[in-house]
Amino acid sequence: MINLTTAKNPVFLLLATIALLFANTTVSAKENSKLNKELLFEKSVELPKPAIDAKIVRVTFPPKFKTPWHEHQGPGPRYILKGQLTVTEGGKTNTYGAGDVFWESGLRMRVENTGEGEAELIIFELAPSQ
Repeated sequence: MINLTTAKNPVFLLLATIALLFANTTVSAKENSKLNKELLFEKSVELPKPAIDAKIVRVTFPPKFKTPWHEHQGPGPRYILKGQLTVTEGGKTNTYGAGDVFWESGLRMRVENTGEGEAELIIFELAPSQ
């Protein structure tokens, strides 16, 4: 039996909350026992330094927005969550839509939202540690 002093303990409350969350997850996992796994992108990468900062950034582009020419700190895969983006980098222009993954080299580039509404992009960046 749990006494009132134990129930007011912050550590007990945290552990109880975690236990309830895992209990709920277990029930959900039993209901949907099929795990789907799909490789979206793969690339071998040689990094300039052994230590890197791995970053994940979500970028939201308003309708018709066009970035100025710019560079990122490092290369990495980019994942389009929604909308349509036209990317110009290294003298090549490609258009990507929701669910597409592409590799950005870290070279000078420009991105334009060429879809009808808002677009969202997830940037996975592999930048040398500072």
